[in-house]
Amino acid sequence: MFDKIYDVIVVGAGHAGGEAAASAANMGASTLLITMNLQNIGQMSCNPAMGGIAKGQIVREIDALGGYSGIISDDTAIQFKMLNKSKGPAMWSPRVQSDRMRFSEAWRLKLERTPNLDFYQEMVAGIVVEDSKIAGVKTSLGLTVRGKSVVLTNGTFLNGLIHIGDKQFGGGRAGERASTGITKELVDLGFETGRMKTGTPPRVDGRSLDFSKMIVQPGDVNPEKFSYSSSTKPLTKQRDCHLTYTSPQVHDMLKEGFDRSPMFNGTIESLGPRYCPSIEDKINRFADKDRHQLFVEPEGWDTVEYYINGFSTSLPEDIQFKALREVAGFENVKFFRPGYAIEYDYFPPTQLKHTLETKLVAGLFFAGQINGTTGYEEAASQGLMAGINAALLVQEKDPFILKRNEAYIGVLVDDLITKGTEEPYRMFTSRAEYRTLLRQDNADFRLTPKGFELGLASEDRLREMEIKQKKSDAFVNFFTTTSVSHEVINPILEAKKSALVSQSDKMIRSFSRPNITMDDMRKIAAVEEYINANELDTEVLQQAEIQVKYAGYIAKEKNNADKLNRLEGIKIPDNFDYSKLKSLSFEAREKLTKIKPVTVSQASRISGVSPNDISVLLVYMGR
Repeated sequence: MFDKIYDVIVVGAGHAGGEAAASAANMGASTLLITMNLQNIGQMSCNPAMGGIAKGQIVREIDALGGYSGIISDDTAIQFKMLNKSKGPAMWSPRVQSDRMRFSEAWRLKLERTPNLDFYQEMVAGIVVEDSKIAGVKTSLGLTVRGKSVVLTNGTFLNGLIHIGDKQFGGGRAGERASTGITKELVDLGFETGRMKTGTPPRVDGRSLDFSKMIVQPGDVNPEKFSYSSSTKPLTKQRDCHLTYTSPQVHDMLKEGFDRSPMFNGTIESLGPRYCPSIEDKINRFADKDRHQLFVEPEGWDTVEYYINGFSTSLPEDIQFKALREVAGFENVKFFRPGYAIEYDYFPPTQLKHTLETKLVAGLFFAGQINGTTGYEEAASQGLMAGINAALLVQEKDPFILKRNEAYIGVLVDDLITKGTEEPYRMFTSRAEYRTLLRQDNADFRLTPKGFELGLASEDRLREMEIKQKKSDAFVNFFTTTSVSHEVINPILEAKKSALVSQSDKMIRSFSRPNITMDDMRKIAAVEEYINANELDTEVLQQAEIQVKYAGYIAKEKNNADKLNRLEGIKIPDNFDYSKLKSLSFEAREKLTKIKPVTVSQASRISGVSPNDISVLLVYMGR
C-alpha cells in the first residue's frame, strides 16, 4: 500500500504528534502522521485549557518558532487570563480555557491543510531497525511503512492501564484502547523503561449544578491572545469559570473509599505528578487543610459538560459521586463520566540527545509523555523540536538546539536529557535560571528569527516582529533622551506618593521608579503625542515599560548567561572515556558515561557531578 519511503513518520496525533508532523512537513519533509483514531487528533485528554504558569511561556515560544499551538488556542478560546499579573513580568503567564471539541477539530483541519503531510489510521505495533538505524514502522495489521526517521509520541497509550477503584482495564484514555508491542521491541533493543501514572477528574452535567452557590471566575477585562500572528484576534466575549470548595464532610466521605483506592492499596506503584495531585492524595498529604479549591470549567461554548479541576481521582465511582454531592453547588450533580487514573510506559529521557533523537537508534526520536513529562504544552514543545530535528537529519543539515538562556523549551529539553525524571515532569518558572530573559512577552524577539531560518515562521511574521522591536527600542530611547520639567512630572509623582523632583530630568529617571506605570507617564502630553504619532499598540507599550523598569535585571541575567555559554562552548568529544580520569569521583564517572554530555556546561548540570569533577574536566580540556 505504502510504496514510498517517508522522510519522517510521526506516531501518535496528540499535542506532541501534531506539532511534530506540522513542523517536519512545513520544512519540506515528506511526512506521515499515523494514529489509532483520526477523530481524536489534538485531543485534550485532561483539562480543556492551554497555558498557565510557565506553560503559557512555552506556548508563546512554540508560536514564535512557527508552531500551531498558539494559533489554535486563540481560535478556539472561550476565556483568557494573564496569570501572576501582581508579580514581575518574568512571572506573567497567559492561559486560555478552550472549547475542547473545536480545539481538536481545528488541529485536524490545520494539519489537513499542511502540504507534504499524509495520514493513516492504525495502531503502530513495532518499529523497523536496520544496523542500529530506524527504517520504518510496523502496524497491528502487519503493514510495514518505510521511513528515514520516526518520531514516537505515544502519550499515555503504551500499555496503558486505567484504574477506577478496584477495577482495571486496558486503555490509552477513556473509551480508547491501549497501544501494545512497541515497549517490548524497544526493551529488546536495549532501552530502559519505567511506569508513570496520571489522572483526570469526573466530567459532569452543568445543568445539574447550582452556580449561585459558587464564586464567579471571569476572564480578563481586556483579554490578550497567545499568537503573535495578526491572523488571530483577542476574545470579544468570554465564558465564566466558577470556584467552589471541598469540606471536612467531603473529605470524610472520600476517605471511606481509600481502602478501595488503587493509589493506597498498592495496585498502582508508579509515581504521579507531584504538582497536580489527586484529591485523595491532597487529603492525605495536607491533613491540616479542611478544604481544597475546585475550579468548575466549561468544556466549550455550547456544551453543558464541565471539568472539575482539582478533583482528579481514581476512587470508586460511587464514592466520587457521593462525595461530590456534598460540595456546594453540586447537591444534584449528574456525572457524564467518573474520574480515573492511568498507568503507562515511559522511557527515561537520559537516553536521548538534545535533539530528542535516541542514542541507541539513529533516526528514532521520542517526544511527549513517552519522555516522562506531563502537560499538553510540554508535549507540544517536544513534538516541535523532534519534528524539526527529524527533518534536519534527513536533509543532512545541522541540528536545532535551544540553550537554557534562549527558551523555556531549551530548559525543558536540557533538564530531561541531563537530569532525567522519575516522576512526571512539569515546567515551572523556577526551573529557569534566566526567567527574566525568557518572558512570555518577548518570545517573538527571541525565537521568530530562528523559526524563519528553519522555514517555519513566515516572512510576514518576521517583518511584524522586526517592526515591533524597532518601535519598542525607539520608544525606550525616547524616554532615555527626552526631558520633562519638574512642574509637569511632580503632580504625577505626588499622586503616587513618590518623592518630588526639583528640576528637569530625563523621563526615564521617573519612569524607572517601581510605582510609576506607563499609564502614569501617558499623562505627560509629549508621551501621548509620541504614542499616537507612531501608532504604538499595547504590545509595544508593554514591551517598552518592561525594558525600562527591568533594565538592570535583564543586563545582569545576560551577563550570567554569557558566562554559562563559555562553558557551553567547551565540547566533550564523542565517546569520551571518563574512566581514564582517575581524579573524577566514582559517581561522576558513572553518570557522565551514561548520559554522555556534549559540553562541559551540560556535564555541570548532571546530578552527582560536583564542581571539583568539572574542574578535573576543564583541566583535561586544557582550560
